[in-house]
Amino acid sequence: MKSDTRPNQMPSGRRDDRKHTAKVDRTGLYQRAIRESFAKLNPRVAVRNPVMFVVWLGTIVTLLTTINPNLFGPVQAGAGQQRLLNGIITLILFFTVLFANFAEAVAEGRGKAQADALRSTRSDTVARKILPDGKVQEVNSTELRRGDQVKVIAGDMIPADGEVIQGIGSVDESAITGESAPVLKQPGTDIASSVTGGTRLLSDELMVRITSDPGQGFIDRMISLVEGAERTKTPNEIALTVLLAVLTLVFLIVVATTPSLSGYIASFLESAVGTAAGNSLRSGTSIAILISLLVALIPTTIGGLLSAIGIAGMDRVAQFNVIATSGRAVEACGDVNTLVLDKTGTITLGNRLADEFIPVNGHTPEDVAQVCLAASVFDETPEGRSIVQLAQKLGAKVNWDGLPAEGIEFSARTRMSGTDLDGKEYRKGAVDAIKGFVRSRGGQVPATLDEAYERVSRLGGTPWQRVKAMTFTA
Repeated sequence: MKSDTRPNQMPSGRRDDRKHTAKVDRTGLYQRAIRESFAKLNPRVAVRNPVMFVVWLGTIVTLLTTINPNLFGPVQAGAGQQRLLNGIITLILFFTVLFANFAEAVAEGRGKAQADALRSTRSDTVARKILPDGKVQEVNSTELRRGDQVKVIAGDMIPADGEVIQGIGSVDESAITGESAPVLKQPGTDIASSVTGGTRLLSDELMVRITSDPGQGFIDRMISLVEGAERTKTPNEIALTVLLAVLTLVFLIVVATTPSLSGYIASFLESAVGTAAGNSLRSGTSIAILISLLVALIPTTIGGLLSAIGIAGMDRVAQFNVIATSGRAVEACGDVNTLVLDKTGTITLGNRLADEFIPVNGHTPEDVAQVCLAASVFDETPEGRSIVQLAQKLGAKVNWDGLPAEGIEFSARTRMSGTDLDGKEYRKGAVDAIKGFVRSRGGQVPATLDEAYERVSRLGGTPWQRVKAMTFTA
């Protein structure tokens, strides 16, 4: 038999069009970013980025030369004309620094908005608490404690993390897991019985036992991770920052030596051509012009956006409901070639369903369906119920009239479960476990079994084996 574990599809299209991904409220994001841009002009903040700090210093110097064009010595051009030029350069440099601060503030604001979106799902709700005498009392969700029992009806928000102890219903978990399809919740298994505070019951009624105290639920842990994410420079970012600082220093030395070199050339032109040519060259090496040259030479764009790029990487993965605790973690993921996960539910729907019966050793699908139905009739797990449904579709039936029957539960030791019916043993389980069971009863394992096992495994399915008494039927 083969079970189906279909992988989830990667979200596609515009983010605002994806219903299955929790949307983030970004109202006022850019207004806050503009305010943060001016706050980041503080020298103690600006000095963290060497490249942009040089531009910041250049803005201050050109502002001073705008107020007094002769501050660093007499200029050849008129004071009014020089003041206008210096003022234009000052505005350009100021908006360069401001834009870099704005880009970083927007990236930081998106991360904060992600935490606010998670916090909104934790809003207080009214819960129907079941008292010891069986009566129902409406209380605030923050008053619930571990061990309390609540009643949830269709349309209600589940007040806190808990476990379903009675009832069956569909729950919308899209705000938490990103899965748009409703999830069936019922007692019996860890996955199907656990519910998360902040999700909504879409149908029927559930009785839930609370499993966490206020402030210790799933949403609270996610908020702590997002708000506690470290903004530390990654190794590549540190290396790039050092490189940019070295380049900036090199170009600073080049620009600093330019006045001396231009003065020497101006003196030569005065003697060779005339005074006007020398004065024209000297007027082109004013402080404001030299600062403009320096800003044009140094890697301003990369330096200004470097921090924003790192923060944007953390926000990008947050859009897919992945919490990045640091920029270093995001960068490390770029070097990963192979990802090994500990369980199929991490990358699949998490509900293994019987998809096909594969007979071996000359048996028919109907024979296999009959044995599978008998082996799974006491199995209350989603896999067991799906096997029963598939077997019944193929016409399988079990005659219980007056026959003694006993269900055998699955255990980690045997890795099998099944049914003892009228002296016959019906078992299902892992391939190796069933092989051992067949041999212990004196049976023979057909060679075609391994071929079917390999074929199902290569397709990404989970092969399970069925056996009846001492006769292997697949």
